[in-house]
Amino acid sequence: MSLQLSFAQASATGPREENQDALRLVTPAPELAASKGYLFALADGVSQCADGGLAARASLQALAMDYYATPATWGVAQALDRLLLAQNRWLRAQGSQPLLTTLSALVLRGRRFTLAHVGDCRVYRWHNDRLQCLSEDHVWDQPGMQHVLKRALGLDQHLLVDYLDGELQAGECYLLLSDGVWASLGDPHIQAVLRDQPDLQLAADTLVASAHLNGSQDNASALLVRVEQLGPANLGDTLVQLQQWPLPGPLRDGQALDGWQVDTRLAHSRQSLLYRVRDSQGQPWLLKTLPAEREHEPGAAQALLLEEWFLRRVAGRHFPELHAASQRQHLYYVMREHSGHTLAAQLGEHGPLPLAQWLEVARQLLQAVGVLHRRNLLHRDIKPENLHLGEDGQLRLLDFGLAYCPGLSTETPHTLPGTPSYLAPEAFEGLPPSPRQDLYAAGVTLYRLLTGHYPYGEVEAFQRPRFGQPVNASRYRPDLPEWLQHNLQQAVAADPAQRFETAEQWLLLLERGDRQAPASHPRPLLEREPLKVWRTLALLSLLLNLILLLSLLKG
Repeated sequence: MSLQLSFAQASATGPREENQDALRLVTPAPELAASKGYLFALADGVSQCADGGLAARASLQALAMDYYATPATWGVAQALDRLLLAQNRWLRAQGSQPLLTTLSALVLRGRRFTLAHVGDCRVYRWHNDRLQCLSEDHVWDQPGMQHVLKRALGLDQHLLVDYLDGELQAGECYLLLSDGVWASLGDPHIQAVLRDQPDLQLAADTLVASAHLNGSQDNASALLVRVEQLGPANLGDTLVQLQQWPLPGPLRDGQALDGWQVDTRLAHSRQSLLYRVRDSQGQPWLLKTLPAEREHEPGAAQALLLEEWFLRRVAGRHFPELHAASQRQHLYYVMREHSGHTLAAQLGEHGPLPLAQWLEVARQLLQAVGVLHRRNLLHRDIKPENLHLGEDGQLRLLDFGLAYCPGLSTETPHTLPGTPSYLAPEAFEGLPPSPRQDLYAAGVTLYRLLTGHYPYGEVEAFQRPRFGQPVNASRYRPDLPEWLQHNLQQAVAADPAQRFETAEQWLLLLERGDRQAPASHPRPLLEREPLKVWRTLALLSLLLNLILLLSLLKG
């Protein structure tokens, strides 16, 4: 079942000439609601400055329009913060007098809420006859200064917004109230209204009317939201609800399915089935679905639909092109078949890549990883088998079956998704997925493509490896320049803090090459060539012993 909400709003000018409060609520289409949530916001323009009403209305208009235009994979707080910072800059740029407004925004999605708050509106939670204030009043607490804002949109160059994230509960109610309501009524009066008026619209109207009857000289506004029914725990569950498709079952060569002509089955694993199919123009495509034995497996259908959903959100030259599949009536998705081969196949057939080709592969891989991370996505299975090099020279990152998006994906505890030899050391310690784990996997992948080896040796399934010092790639490739050796050592460092922070940082160093060789002193010979050092010491020791022995014999 999807998230079900009831809501109501009320606003009144009161004794003032203009209502400088603004209310906004957005209830988008189901799939967008599943990824971005339902938005409820209240803004109270600051009348002592320039046009406070304009500031409030413009801020809510920008928030309502732009929030749903941010990447669907961005976290709620991440998207709100970017937009509020941009709106703060816009307000400060409007003439010599600043436009100021307070703002509280509440996003409800699935089973969680996210609150963004700046100023002195208040956000309450009402549940089981208990009223809880979730926000803090950003006003000065000195005597006579209790109504003077110390934080608001447009007030300071560096905006500081409070964020709160929590679990939703069925039956609870959220209240967004302007200071014209809560300051004149007080919490006991607000509780009494909620207790006496179960109808949300009557409760909102009563709160606003009571504020002015109680002597409020300000605009009064109230927005109430009640959680009637909790939504699915994650986006994958929602997609399954929205798209109740059956599995196509085993497909035979020449069979027709939803307008596709099946050529042949290309791969069959426990996880998935892959077929080559052709469209009505005879063009080849790849159809991915689930094997019959996974039809009733919990989470299997969700994972396949989520994989497709992620791929559509990162559409670009570094990723497989998806077909719209508008006539689809079964559980699968279709992507274009690009001519070429995986880098695993090339490594197996021709060995390590030439340095010039490797540098181009590294550049394109880091560009792809950078796109993913900017979209708030983690791949979690970067390896040569999932890198496809087209005949056009384009590198594509394949297989999003383990892709993870914080806030939208569900992390299964005590699991290690991915291929052991490419997993970062901290993953074995149970730390949550992170961009630096993806970058570590990219580092191991590039190290292997360059040397044919793993920096810490191959890791077997169920093994708990120990990570010491990675083998310098120059042991296998003496032709490597020192700057590139240093680059790879940093990429596969066991300590995540020593790795590259972003794909862009690593890409920049790669593109600069030896012009940006590390300024640090060369590493000691013992660290660079330990075997040679110990062999030399052993030989010197042997010679010294022979000299001593000859001296004793002569004596």
